[in-house]
Amino acid sequence: MAQDAPDLESLIERAARSLETAGRCASATDALPVLIEAQQHLNRAVDEAMAAAVLEEGASLRQAGQLADLSENAVGPRLARTARLSPYATPEGRVTRTSVERARYDAELGRPAPTPDNPPAPLRFRRRRDT
Repeated sequence: MAQDAPDLESLIERAARSLETAGRCASATDALPVLIEAQQHLNRAVDEAMAAAVLEEGASLRQAGQLADLSENAVGPRLARTARLSPYATPEGRVTRTSVERARYDAELGRPAPTPDNPPAPLRFRRRRDT
């Protein structure tokens, strides 16, 4: 995981602190920005938990979406924002089944995730024989 990306536990702790602060607010107007902050931390935690489910526990994109009460089409863009899967996102900003397979394979071999300086080599067509 990226060093500057908070882990799941810290995201949940941040959300809990925000909710505690919102509970002490004197009015709904004061509580609203703090509740939005908590919601943002929870959304990031959900995204990171989906990434962990897909990478570490072998869940499919569809299963992760069902567990998070999201449509399958909503999962790819959310996973593309996670620390673990953002290096595998397509140029359109989505994580696909093949992206997840590549991430699992790299993790299994102990390879680091691709970086902008180290993108995966493009696939090339090679003819089997001259005709």
